[in-house]
Amino acid sequence: MRFQFPILPTVRAAWVIAASAPIALLIAATAPDAWVIAPVAVLGLLAAILLDGLLAGRLDVWDLDAPADTEIGKATPLRVTGTFGNGSRSSVTAAIEFDPRLGSDGRGIAELLGKGGYKGEQAGKAGTYRGVFDAFPVRRGTANITRSWLRWTGPLGLGARQIVRDEGQQLRIWPDLSPVRSPELQTFLRDAQFGLIARRIRGEGTQFEALSEYEAGMDRRRIDWKASARHTKLYARENESERNNQIVFAFDCGQAMCEPVDGLPRIDRAVSAALTSAYVALKGGDKVALYGFAQKPDVVTPFVNDARSFHRLQAAAAGLDYHSAEPNFTLALASLTARLKRRSMIVLFSDFTDPTAAELMVESIGRLVEKHLVLFVTISDSELEALVDAPPSDLAQIARSVTAGGLTRQRAIVLQRLRQLGVNVIEAPWDQIGYQLIDKYFAIKRSEAIG
Repeated sequence: MRFQFPILPTVRAAWVIAASAPIALLIAATAPDAWVIAPVAVLGLLAAILLDGLLAGRLDVWDLDAPADTEIGKATPLRVTGTFGNGSRSSVTAAIEFDPRLGSDGRGIAELLGKGGYKGEQAGKAGTYRGVFDAFPVRRGTANITRSWLRWTGPLGLGARQIVRDEGQQLRIWPDLSPVRSPELQTFLRDAQFGLIARRIRGEGTQFEALSEYEAGMDRRRIDWKASARHTKLYARENESERNNQIVFAFDCGQAMCEPVDGLPRIDRAVSAALTSAYVALKGGDKVALYGFAQKPDVVTPFVNDARSFHRLQAAAAGLDYHSAEPNFTLALASLTARLKRRSMIVLFSDFTDPTAAELMVESIGRLVEKHLVLFVTISDSELEALVDAPPSDLAQIARSVTAGGLTRQRAIVLQRLRQLGVNVIEAPWDQIGYQLIDKYFAIKRSEAIG
């Protein structure tokens, strides 16, 4: 639906009227007989506003172009184009109303310029104005662009014309996959032992592959003494690395994981790290599944065993919702155990603040460790660390530091209990957990601890 407003006064016109009020009072005080000047001046100003609005011209075409898909935290251009049939304009401005998932408190302002409007755009025909507003999505999901306004003023800047339109466009916000596309990771995958070309890997694993003559530097435990005795030379066994392991990336979508860290929720940081590691695992010949939960299991995917099906994991990760309630680890991890028919590697992304909730989490993970290899991943709390390290400037700061120190010690105790249960723990800043997770995956893969 489209609504067009008549000519409106601008801010400049309001300032002119405000500045004229003292002059009118001065005339009334010094020359009462000249009072007619004031209404004549008002009528003249109104006429100027109307004339300026008419000189702004009419709008022929107006278009708002938004991409169908974007990624969380990435610049998302919303491009506005307006074509005018005649007239002269001092400024053209567009306002856009959208879902708060796109950031900027759900609104954006774009200044439209002639001769191309935004960088890299070739100049269009006369009367065409273009502008762009860069939104930065802060949450995954589907964001609606609900309404937009276009306002253009005349050459004097006193009168403006405005039009409002309901948009109804939708924009899908996906997890951040920039680490997967990074040249560093692609180079690493090309050169790593689990490269882009599927091949049999010798030298590690448990399945016999071949015998080779022993060389200095080889592990002595690989020497095949029977074969060496037959050939009167030392021969070592070369085994094929274990493949086709099951890896489950489990996400706690509860309240603690929805708290922001450096501008984005922890769950979104975890999703980016998990998808990067999942891509590496698929390239390594393993199977990957996603599992999200809060009060109950929310997202459950089948195992994907081909990197060409990575988009399925991306789509499933986009469906991980944000929950304000505490997670039910007992139900979620019991349900996950019932779904797994063989020993698997479970990568659990979670966080905790309440000692009682942490106790329930530890108990549930302890039951999970009995059948599976568990890797617990948590983002280090930079705010707590900053409070602990803050200089004691006053009593309030000392109290905050002491409280933060207590929470840090409780956190360390919980992580230590997990390690004692046999859980592999990764605690790192959000921008390092992905790389540390990949390193840990390779270390576990080499040790044949999954199968």
